[in-house]
Amino acid sequence: MSAEDTPQPANRRSLIDVLVVVGALAASLALVWVLARDPVLSAVFGGAMLVFAGLAFVLSRRGGEVASPDFAQPDWSVTVAAIERPDVAVAITDRAGRLTCANTIFESQFGVASAPPMLALDAASQERLAQATRMALRDGQATCDVAAEAPAGLGAPLWTAQLRRAGRGDDFLIWTFTPQSAPDLVGGFAQHLEGGLGRGLARGGIAAALVEPDGTIRAASALFAEQAAGDPEASLAGTDFIELLARDENDTISWARSESHGEPMVLYAVPVADPDTPDPLDETTTPSLMLAVPASQGIGARAGGSGASPHLEALLAQLPLGLAMADRDGRLLFANSAFMRAAGREGEDAPTYPTDLVVREDKRALSEAIRRFAQGPSSAGDIAVRLSAQAEDPVSLSLAGVRGLGDAAVLLGLTDTSEETRLKRQVAQATKMQAVGQLAGGVAHDFNNVLTAILGTCDLMLMRHTPGDSDYDDIQQIRANSNRAASLTRQLLAFSRQQTLRPEVLQLPDVVADVSQMLRRLIGEKIELVVKHDRDLGPVRADPTQLEQVIVNLCVNARDAMQGRGDGSGKLTLSTRKVLTSDARTSRSEIIPAGDYTALIVEDTGGGIPPEVIGKIFEPFFTTKEQGKGTGLGLSTVYGIVKQSGGFIFAESEPGKGTRFVVYLPVYHPAPGAQVEADAPEAQAETEPSQWAGGGRILLVEDEVTVRIIAERALVRQGYEVTCAEDGEDGLAKVEDVIAAGGGFDLVVSDVVMPSLDGPGMAREIRAIVPGMPVLFMSGYAEEQLRKEIGLANAWFMPKPFSVQQLSEKVGEVLARTAK
Repeated sequence: MSAEDTPQPANRRSLIDVLVVVGALAASLALVWVLARDPVLSAVFGGAMLVFAGLAFVLSRRGGEVASPDFAQPDWSVTVAAIERPDVAVAITDRAGRLTCANTIFESQFGVASAPPMLALDAASQERLAQATRMALRDGQATCDVAAEAPAGLGAPLWTAQLRRAGRGDDFLIWTFTPQSAPDLVGGFAQHLEGGLGRGLARGGIAAALVEPDGTIRAASALFAEQAAGDPEASLAGTDFIELLARDENDTISWARSESHGEPMVLYAVPVADPDTPDPLDETTTPSLMLAVPASQGIGARAGGSGASPHLEALLAQLPLGLAMADRDGRLLFANSAFMRAAGREGEDAPTYPTDLVVREDKRALSEAIRRFAQGPSSAGDIAVRLSAQAEDPVSLSLAGVRGLGDAAVLLGLTDTSEETRLKRQVAQATKMQAVGQLAGGVAHDFNNVLTAILGTCDLMLMRHTPGDSDYDDIQQIRANSNRAASLTRQLLAFSRQQTLRPEVLQLPDVVADVSQMLRRLIGEKIELVVKHDRDLGPVRADPTQLEQVIVNLCVNARDAMQGRGDGSGKLTLSTRKVLTSDARTSRSEIIPAGDYTALIVEDTGGGIPPEVIGKIFEPFFTTKEQGKGTGLGLSTVYGIVKQSGGFIFAESEPGKGTRFVVYLPVYHPAPGAQVEADAPEAQAETEPSQWAGGGRILLVEDEVTVRIIAERALVRQGYEVTCAEDGEDGLAKVEDVIAAGGGFDLVVSDVVMPSLDGPGMAREIRAIVPGMPVLFMSGYAEEQLRKEIGLANAWFMPKPFSVQQLSEKVGEVLARTAK
């Protein structure tokens, strides 16, 4: 079809539209004439219709002249083919955060179960990626570094995430994750060989070259270049190592350029393995350090008449790799300092046998492995052993059979894994604390239902009894014990990071000043309280009440530690300190993300915490006090509050020298141009509600029978018309029945966690029928956490456990706010 033919379909449609309009006008005019029989009225009506028809025709013609761009429907298979790259993970999400497509690398590394930014990353990376998402939606692009979630993140590479907004309406985000390359340790070794290390070996008469697995030279020392090519500045990179050597009929090795007049020499091959590779001694990937030593000084006798070259020992002693040599009988000939440090014997002399370094159960297996590699063909392998210095953590010991080193027949390699072991223990401790926190939160939530029923029953019974009654004091005692149990559940919720916080932007010195007078009364006169503050401290965002509880709990814990020794006197130092990004990187950089922090330090002169106990002090119900003198929830509450506030807490102690607790809280940086923020619960209460006069129809949904009965009786006593439902599906059915009968409800009071259909799901279904229906949720979980997960407007929350009076007042408050 040509360009001139393109408008014809539009012209035909316009002609048809005109004919239809003319027919409709004629029919309308005929109808007016039949009904009115008035020629003047008919003429006026016909003229008006003609004017309107003309205007409609002109507008339709103009509209037809404006051609909208013709966009093809998106074909995501083409997009996937376009973003398919072998080295970069790419994904595309829409405005709603749904994953539209991703390439193979993204699917293999992150999966497709969740769309970014909700990926399997550690907590700090999750926060950075979420902040980058907001920045990309606002500015068009953003960049951040992320790491995989522990414990898988211990060996996983880091990623650089780049976000870019795209699409006709800027409705899509393109995510590009580029892996950060690990440092080239072998390349660094090659540079040292061409520099100071090569010159140091040359002083001992040793020529050295780094040879790739395919036999080509990667780097060589100046002495090696001089002896092999006659020029110390000659570049031998890429040269075949074998071509530089000559071998006679007696298997004597010499330099090829010297022909038969060259001095015989001995070659030593030492694997140069990257300790971060899965298989450090893989012959197909591991370069070798080739050492050429004149035969006259190659194999020397040791004090006992056997051993390896002193030059070789001097070389191995300087290498950062843990290396040792053993003879055919399993005796240890030499071990460098890195080997002894990795074996947990730093500063000690090498033992007689390598088996002296391992536990008794592994001695036989190690001895047989050394004998097998010493007597068989030249080969390499690994064996898992448990060192006597750290019997709980198996390590991998590398063995390589070598030839031409005199008595030395086996080369042993051991990597220092103390740092890795420490990180694994930290990950295990963090995982255990998270699991205990989830368990504590679940127990507290279920226990809150029981306490709600007990407190409600006590309130209803107190309405029928007066002071002086024989049962009144007993009921009050039950109620007091229930409130005590409720305080314990609140501490468990604090530890599990599920309590309701009211964060504010504040200065730590102000919080310390508010609580200082109370602390002086708590710690007593014999303990000196010293308060110190840094200047120019950054503001933090936290709940001031909960932060005061953190300070009080730490100070009371320090008081008890000092009163337990001597005459009970001591010194308690409470200080705040400014921690810059550079300080955070050098201190605990593997735990604390880089950034600015304000630190709260509580230090005492008590007896300290034993090393075997310090790893358990933040666990709930763990206490070293006598029975009846502590619940073991003080420090666990502190831990939960600090972590829920986005901070970190560490305990440093040495027995007999006191304890030091350090709390790191991130400095609050408001967005440019942002106003003073208002939290969601406070933002809903712009004005105080008027007093509710009572009355109303309420749907009560609660799966716990006892809680449902208590709540129903409490609301009925206040004059409300209450309809009960045992779960979300039952509540939705009752709403549908009432609406069908012409009625309705003024408020829905519902539990959050219920079988089948939960409270938020039921509320969404109800609002699909009755938009804007107010909902009051009852739950033991944190309010801010529920708001993020639920995402419902016009919803209120009431924490469990609650009393009858609290329930009645909350329902009246919600009805007063929603009253028209």
